[in-house]
Amino acid sequence: MSGLDKMKAQILKEAETSAQEIRVKAEAEAQKILKNAQEEAEAQALKIASKAEKDALDHASRAASAQDMQRKQAYLAAKQEVIREILQKAYRRVLDLDDNEYFEFVERLLKKYVLPEDGEIRFTERELRRMPEGFSDRVKNIAAEKGGSLTISEQPCTAEGGFLLVYGGVEENCTIKAVFDSKREELSDQVNRMLFASGREG
Repeated sequence: MSGLDKMKAQILKEAETSAQEIRVKAEAEAQKILKNAQEEAEAQALKIASKAEKDALDHASRAASAQDMQRKQAYLAAKQEVIREILQKAYRRVLDLDDNEYFEFVERLLKKYVLPEDGEIRFTERELRRMPEGFSDRVKNIAAEKGGSLTISEQPCTAEGGFLLVYGGVEENCTIKAVFDSKREELSDQVNRMLFASGREG
């Protein structure tokens, strides 16, 4: 073999060795890159799964909280409706009292609101019709006991029950509805305590 052939053979051998080394290094680098990519993918997958689980739990918690709030609101609305119905029945019960009981109630109202002044009292048309005999004297006596005087007006007031007291052109609304409205919160609390004393919310 000539010197030129030997040189060529040596160059080819060195090139093959170099190529082999490059191939080994490239494969090692590729394995490293692949491993890193796999680890990163697994880490990202865990993060995504963890966030998805947290989001699911948060959603479930919010849904449960919203459901609980709706339940409480429904219970409160039902309770308020029951209280309203009871107060309405109580209001009708007063209006439907027999004449004696009703005008005894009116007397109690009158004693509470009458002033030591001269004025007039206006009843509803229904009450003027069913007023017991001698009741006008009771009105005058009650006013006198307070140091005033009351005249029963022939002009009826427009209400379902009760009366208006008029002193110097100023009206004091003593109708049954006005009395109930002024005491509504207090009466509602009383009914609430009677029916829902345990404080449960369903």
